[in-house]
Formats: sequence, structure tokens, C-alpha cells
Amino acid sequence: MKKRVLAALMAAMMVFSLAGCGSTKKESKSEGKTIVHVFIAASLNTAMTEVAKKFNEKNPNIKILYSADSSGKLMEQIEEGFNCDIFFSAAQKQMDQLEKKDKLVEKGTRANIVNNQVVVITRKDSNTQVIGLANLEDAKSIALADGSVPVGKYTRQALMNIGKLTPVKDPSTVTTEQVSKALGGVEISEQGNVSQVLTAVKEGKCEVGTTYYSDTYGFEKDIKILQKVNYDATGNVIYPAARIKNDEASKAENKAADKFMEFIKSKEAKKIFKKYYFDTNVK
Repeated sequence: MKKRVLAALMAAMMVFSLAGCGSTKKESKSEGKTIVHVFIAASLNTAMTEVAKKFNEKNPNIKILYSADSSGKLMEQIEEGFNCDIFFSAAQKQMDQLEKKDKLVEKGTRANIVNNQVVVITRKDSNTQVIGLANLEDAKSIALADGSVPVGKYTRQALMNIGKLTPVKDPSTVTTEQVSKALGGVEISEQGNVSQVLTAVKEGKCEVGTTYYSDTYGFEKDIKILQKVNYDATGNVIYPAARIKNDEASKAENKAADKFMEFIKSKEAKKIFKKYYFDTNVK
């Protein structure tokens, strides 16, 4: 119990909601609404805000509170006991660990929701010579997510498949320093999630970076896509979602979480995801 309370207080610092920021579960109950705590990969931030708005049109008595960060960090927080009802990951690895090793996924609730695509980006006004992963070493500087972040892992996997990196069993174990060395010593700025990669490139701190296609939505005037990396190089970029075991959730909260989980899988939600450049044709 104590661990949950402390975790909830820490989580409140990073939570945002449609009704405002910083609301704790206890405070929100006084509003007469049932709370669903949803941990989402940072690349889902914009799309899921609209998903929640659409959901609330038919379910005004349910409040969706999001915590957005890299899937690796969110997984660790769930393992530490943070208050979470639904986890929406940017990769299968983190969900696999919670389900198979930690036994924290509610049986029968896991589902693949969307597919994404890794892209190499630069600023619109950039004069970079980089055309994509094939000559990434020609960049003056690169914004790259670390290996624990799914897009960082997928980028490393792609670099292995095109012969830029020495293949290893788990691409996420390849350090940023090793990537730099393999690319001839190019300067790499390690980032903690896809949003930080986008910001580093948008603000001109790095010449190029790798992020997700969905993250470029709304930044078309600032960002230029140099390459959409084929799935042959990265593998599918599947985003799974599942209900997380939450011993402190009430029956009403569990029921609300189930309802939101079903909405995430609905045709209405898929239309929204597609709008934000996600591929909804997944199995």
C-alpha cells in the first residue's frame, strides 16, 4: 500500500489529463468521476488525447489520466508499483516482460493496436547531405534514442540489417557510443524518448534524427522526412496495449478500464490513429 501511495505521488508529477494537470486519483474521485490511469508511449501522446476526447463524449463520468514517456521507463514504473490500469507500449518487448516475467498483465486483455514506421528526419531548412540510414555517418550530429526506447532499438536493428552495425541478438544492448564508433565517430546526442529526438532536430540542436512517422504529425512545416525506413530493415513496429493488474483498483475502476480498452480497439479509435499517421492494419 505504502509503495502504491508513494508511486502515485511521483506519477502525479508527470500526469496530464484532458481536464487539467496534476490531479491525483483521490482528488479526481471528488468530482464524481471514475479514473482510469493509462501509461502510453510518448509517440502516442497527440493521438491518444483525441481518442480520450472521443471516448468521453459517450462516457462523461470516466476520466482518462495519461502518463507519457518511453515504453522502457513506463515498464519500469509499472514493475515498481506505479498506479496503472492500462499500458500502451511502442514495442512488444516491454509488454512481453510485464506479461511473461512479471505476470502483471490481465489475462486475455492484450491486443495489437497499431503499427508505426521509423523515419529519418531533419529540419526543413537543413542542407544535410544525409539521405537516410545508408549515409547516416555523413551527418554532423544525430539525435538518437537510447536502446531501452523502442525507436532506439528499431534504429539499431535497421543499422544492423543494412550492414552499418555488427549484428547482436538484442539490438537494445548496443550503446550509443558503439553506434557512434560504427558510424565513424559521428556526434550522437542520446535522447530519452521520441519526443526529445523530434525537439532536438526541430530546434536545430542535431542535424538529423530517427523518430516515428506519427511523431511528425503537426510538424510538417518544420520537419522534413529524409527516409521512411522499410519494415524489412526494422521489422514491424507494433504497439500492443493491455490491462495491468492493479490490486488497489475498485470494481468500478476496473470496469471503466475495460471499457476504455475496448474503445482503443474500436473502428472509431482506428480512424483517429490513422489520422495521426499510424497504420491500423495490424493483427
